[in-house]
Amino acid sequence: MVRYLIAILLYSAGLVSVTGQVVVSGIVVDKFTKEPLIGANVVVSGTSSGTVTDWDGTFTFTTEERLPFVVEASYLGYELSSQEVSNQEDRLTFELGEASVIVEGIEVKGQRISDKQKAAPLTVESLDIIGIKQTASSNFYDGLGALKDVDLTTASLGFTIINTRGFNSTSPVRSLQIIDGVDNQSPGLNFSLGNFLGASELDINKVDLIVGASSAFYGPNAFNGVISMTTKDPFINRGLAAKVKVGERSMINPSFRFADAIRNKEGDFSFAYKLNFFYLQANDWQADNYDPVFDTRTGVDNPGRFDAVNIYGDEYQSTYDLSKSLANPGLGIFHRTGYREVDLVDYGTKNLKANASLHFRLKPKQDFESPELVIASNYGGGTTVYQGDNRFSLKNIRFYQHKAELKKRDKYFLRFYATHEDSGDSYDPYFTALKLQQRAASNRDWGSSYVSYWNTTANPIIKSQEGFPKVSSFVGNPEGYRAALAEFFSNNPGLLEGLHQQAEASANVGVDFKETNDFLIPGSSEFENAFNDITGRIANSEGGTKFFDKSALTHLHGEYKFNDVYQGGGILSGIDLLIGGNGRYYLPNSRGSILLDTMGRNIDTYEYGVYGGGTVSFNESKLKLNISTRLDKHQNFDFLFSPAASLVYNPRPNTFLRLSFSSAVRNPTLTDQYLFYNVGRAILLGNITGVQGLIDVESFRDYLNAQDINRLQYFDVDPIRPERVRTLEGGLRTTLFEKVYVDATYYFSRYRDFIGYQIGLDAEFDNFLNNPTRVQAFRVSANAQDIVTTQGFSVALSYYFAKYFLISGNYSWNKLNTASDDPIIPAFNTPENKYNISLSGRDMIVDVGGLRIKNVGFNVQYKWIEGFLFEGSPQFTGFIPTYSLLDGQINWNWKNRNLTFKLGASNILNTMNFQTYGGPRIGRMAYFSVLYDWNNKN
Repeated sequence: MVRYLIAILLYSAGLVSVTGQVVVSGIVVDKFTKEPLIGANVVVSGTSSGTVTDWDGTFTFTTEERLPFVVEASYLGYELSSQEVSNQEDRLTFELGEASVIVEGIEVKGQRISDKQKAAPLTVESLDIIGIKQTASSNFYDGLGALKDVDLTTASLGFTIINTRGFNSTSPVRSLQIIDGVDNQSPGLNFSLGNFLGASELDINKVDLIVGASSAFYGPNAFNGVISMTTKDPFINRGLAAKVKVGERSMINPSFRFADAIRNKEGDFSFAYKLNFFYLQANDWQADNYDPVFDTRTGVDNPGRFDAVNIYGDEYQSTYDLSKSLANPGLGIFHRTGYREVDLVDYGTKNLKANASLHFRLKPKQDFESPELVIASNYGGGTTVYQGDNRFSLKNIRFYQHKAELKKRDKYFLRFYATHEDSGDSYDPYFTALKLQQRAASNRDWGSSYVSYWNTTANPIIKSQEGFPKVSSFVGNPEGYRAALAEFFSNNPGLLEGLHQQAEASANVGVDFKETNDFLIPGSSEFENAFNDITGRIANSEGGTKFFDKSALTHLHGEYKFNDVYQGGGILSGIDLLIGGNGRYYLPNSRGSILLDTMGRNIDTYEYGVYGGGTVSFNESKLKLNISTRLDKHQNFDFLFSPAASLVYNPRPNTFLRLSFSSAVRNPTLTDQYLFYNVGRAILLGNITGVQGLIDVESFRDYLNAQDINRLQYFDVDPIRPERVRTLEGGLRTTLFEKVYVDATYYFSRYRDFIGYQIGLDAEFDNFLNNPTRVQAFRVSANAQDIVTTQGFSVALSYYFAKYFLISGNYSWNKLNTASDDPIIPAFNTPENKYNISLSGRDMIVDVGGLRIKNVGFNVQYKWIEGFLFEGSPQFTGFIPTYSLLDGQINWNWKNRNLTFKLGASNILNTMNFQTYGGPRIGRMAYFSVLYDWNNKN
């Protein structure tokens, strides 16, 4: 061991060199289309030295064979190709042509699964360029839901959330989404808006989902996992791609991508660029669930209305609860007339994305191994519906990102980017409903009018009915009187319903001397004028419901890999090291409409982190030990460590066993720290300094019932702090019978300091009767006290057969182990069981009536998701029933014309399913697309 350590030190100092090692690198592409081939086998002829190509068709491996030697490239359904390597500087390009006959017995050793992915220390699920083309869903982002361990939640046509391993939320703050290394989160609200502001499908080369806790590798907020998108390299993917997709719900979706590269005087590519444009327009699904909210006190049989899921302003109020009053028989609990979401939200989804990037190779002779300077700019924006604590109408939102990066493939990068957002005309429909109600009458005046009608009109009618029980007959027996009233109303079923309708209509008519106005009816000019006025003014500062958010963030990230620090034979066969660091600065700007940036208060914050680690290979790289750790510091919180370690054992080709420990932290978001948002019934409050002296809600109810102020109980909320998770997992990746790929994983996670919220009241009382003179409800960001554990298992199988076909399936089981009544712990919101099954084929030859059609493909996929309780805000908590989806597509590639035609549909059977409580029922989306994809072969 001492000898090995000395060798490492000498090598690091540049005093010795390792001889006999030849680095072989290059790319494998389709001879006709020039598209990279993923998972092609590349080996030194007559040996076992080699590898498989990565997601972009490139490969790199080392061998001890003496120059010159021959390298062979092979791929399922393609002819074998070979080239001689005579110089270490050679860069190989293999162009494989399709095999003219089907070679029986061909081995499938992890087709489209690179060794790098198989040997990854964490669970990695991938959708490559072929999978993107084959997806049966209406877009590639929804296609990620077919992967193992992945939960997909659609809250609207423009907003889909990806989550893994539990604690799902419609505000995806526990997962990190990056595009070419750039965080795609909103600077002001700290969550990712899915692919609404992401990359165009034509430019996506691969999507990796790193499942589970991974802060040690990706930094804070990689809590439940990372969605890493990689776009196409304009040096490799050159040419023009244009696509038009049309579909149900009036969907129109044109997009194009153009990329090209320029050679220098020596004939080497030195500069490349690409342009992307994407536009989507469609009619969104409407959230029209008018069932009673989960666990409500009143239901559809309540004559005084009930609290419906997608009607806002009709929530239960204690002042409208006279169920215990005997003075107003039949009045019971009544609800104010609310507004349906469909009358408050713009369902005309629009999404525009554009991208431009410039790529400069600093050493063109090195081809794709050259250092590269990239300058890129992205724009995204449009209109959609986002669901968080409430449903929000994101209208004309805009999102800008600019990046400059210096990088060398698998060696280093230095990346700087800035993100800016503009909330445009976005607003809160729920708060808008409350404001519209206030335009007519305050809650107090409306309730008084309702009760007044009952006293003056309804009571005499009720008491005049035959069989109405006399109070005098039940003196001293109030419960007997209640029972008699209940029997009376059950014998007169239509009486109360009609009277409540009249009382509601009376309360909705303005009374001049009370300074109340008529209820604003949707569609009327009065409603439109009030609606435009309310949603056109900024929340809080201007008394409206419009967001103002022009926040920004800047980010600097650098990383360097010390590859092959040591290489040798025997037990210790290699050491690789990696170091890196990053810093981020947040510049929130909400003018007090969302955050506490009022009256000149500066709430800019920063965070930074450093990390390092290494991989030690033993026994000719059959056993790899990976150790890494990360140290993070946020301006408002203490230093945090995120260690990780893994063992990956490769006992035989195409079999990998792994055992890993990983960890993650999540810093409180800007809203967790500085939120100040008045939604009418309560103030949502961030908690960077702690909150003292709040009244427990249950004790306040006891005080009201008993009129005893001594029953009030007070509590404090500690300042918010980061939440943490530690995960232990094991996995197996292997190929059986040379045709079946297997990937299985088990994990166990331990969570602490969950970030949720506590609800409390602030009240003032008079000095005589102790009656409340002011009551304000607060929802305060807070940490849970309980520790929670979860576990899960998943397995995926892929069987390649008959050259063209693939049948695959996966199953996932996730379980919340700890039963806790801590209200702060965020809900698990994850099905315990779910599975996917698919059958696909590509590059098939089909005979139709004697006509031989080449290059036909298809994909049919079935998904089953077990029902579960979805816990969101009080308005949006309820049960998601078990549902299933059948997706399918068929495509034809007309290669001579560079055209691909695709016809498909997600949810073919149009089973209207809820994926999130409070959201819309998601139905079928049938589509047809035409893709023109011309690859520049020069």
